[in-house]
Order: sequence, then C-alpha cells, then structure tokens
Amino acid sequence: MTRMTAMPPLQHIRAGVLDIAHVDAGPRDGPPVVLMHGFPYDIHAYAEVLPRLVAAGCRVVVPCLRGFGPTRFLHADTPRSGEQAALGADLLALLDALAIPRAVLAGYDWGGRGACVVAALWPERCRGLLSFNSYNIQAIAKAMVPDTPENERSLWYQYYFHSERGRAGLAQDRRALCRLLWRTWSPTWAFDDAAFDRSAAAFDNPDFVDVVIHSYRHRFGLVPGDPALAGIEARLALQPAITVPTLTFDGADDGVRPPAPASQHAHRFSGPRVHAVVPGVGHNMPQEVPALFADAVLRLVRGEVV
Repeated sequence: MTRMTAMPPLQHIRAGVLDIAHVDAGPRDGPPVVLMHGFPYDIHAYAEVLPRLVAAGCRVVVPCLRGFGPTRFLHADTPRSGEQAALGADLLALLDALAIPRAVLAGYDWGGRGACVVAALWPERCRGLLSFNSYNIQAIAKAMVPDTPENERSLWYQYYFHSERGRAGLAQDRRALCRLLWRTWSPTWAFDDAAFDRSAAAFDNPDFVDVVIHSYRHRFGLVPGDPALAGIEARLALQPAITVPTLTFDGADDGVRPPAPASQHAHRFSGPRVHAVVPGVGHNMPQEVPALFADAVLRLVRGEVV
C-alpha cells in the first residue's frame, strides 16, 4: 500500500445553493489559492500539493464539488445541474462566502472548467489561472460536430451517460466504472487500491449520479440547464477570452484529452500564457506529479507569468 498524506479536516460553509465541504489550510493572510478537483476524482488529488503550498505561505482552499463528498445542496428543489455555469457559479460563491477577493485558481477536468469560467467572466477575482487541458470552456453549440474516430472512441463514457442504460450503469456500480476511467485516462499512473478507495468514497454523495448525468447530457445540448444559470451560459456561449496570467498543461499520456500544441487554443488567451506538455502524465496531473503542479501554482502566486 502506498503511503498517503492525510488531508486536513473538512470545514463547511454555505455558499450560493450549496453547503460546501472544503479544506481551508495555511495562514489566513497568505496569498489565497483555490484547488479544484475533477470527475471522477476528489480533493485527495491535492493531498501532496497542499502541504507544499502551505509551506510556501499560501492559504489553500480545496472544495468538494457539487455531487461529491459531503457537499450538499441546501434545497431539495434546486436542479442537480452539472453544467459548466454551475461549476463557475459555485466557485464564485465560495470566494464570496470566504471573503476572498482574489485568488490563484488551479484545476483540471471539471474543476479546471470552473476555474476557467471564473477567470474568463470575473477576471478581477482571479490572480492567475492554472488550467490542465488549456481552454476548458465548452462550446456547446458545436458539440454535435464529429471529432476524429480515435478521439470519439475515448469519449465512449459520455455517450454511455446519454442513455438511461448509462445512468443505470453508473448508479449500479459507480466505483467500478470510475476506476476504469482512472485506469484508461492515466495509463502510466501506478495508483493502488488504497488511493482509489480514498477518493471513491466521495462518489457516494446522494447527488453524484444526477449531477454527473446532467453534466454529460447538457454539454451536448441534450437537456436544458438550470434556468438560474442561463445568463452565465449565454456569456460562455460567446467563448470569452481569458485575460489573466495563465499556465496551461496537457499530459503526454492523457487517455481522454490528447495533448495539443499551444497554438490550438492560443486565440482563447489574450493575456500572458505559457503552455507545456508534461511527459509521463495522464489526466490527473496534481496527483501524478504533485511537485510539478505545486511549483506551477507558486509561479502564479509569485507573479512570474507575465
């Protein structure tokens, strides 16, 4: 069994439509950093990143996303939406609730998307952005345009979730399905049962299935979004540029989002941006190479991306 660093105890705060379970570590007067996990992962993706940032004097916040871990909706009638606007709105509400006016935002997969949304639409709240898979805001109007056959093959799980068979499959054995995604998305990452099980406990959230299924249907325009978020989605449909200092990464071994040159998304970044492809890394960069991820965050904290 791999020796694993323990995360600090979770705290709770009401933010927007959620009671958000989160870690809040480090000095309260340190430069704030928010680390956002992806699907199907959880806050433990940052277990080895967090102590490095705290040791450097940062205040580090790591929230459980909607549908994960102990985070809960405040009201039964709130749509269990997994759309991109929800991820951005949740992050913005968390910053407000914690009275953090401006932070470095870092994330991958769903969490990286939420960070990109805030950086694009509320740049005054983002001191710097670390985004795995570059510009991670969905172009839903173009979602039905076919990709290459090889790239379509890697998205099988999304098409599976479009059907009620897929919903039933996720509900029936969410752990086996998510473990398969871990293995195929990061084929060179030698995680063990203990590492997976520690994160998989977050998938027992009662809203997990509903939020996941909505996310993968909404991004293809197959279901409506939360009406309360329609204004944000309308702004995101314009594919707004990201103006804040940004570091973007791709994993050379990513099994779901193949690496791309910096030029592919260059037109989506109008501010300073540095892009790199990381050898030997799949889809879960902070957990696979925590020292590299933490060092990149600290570059943004120190204002080195200009």
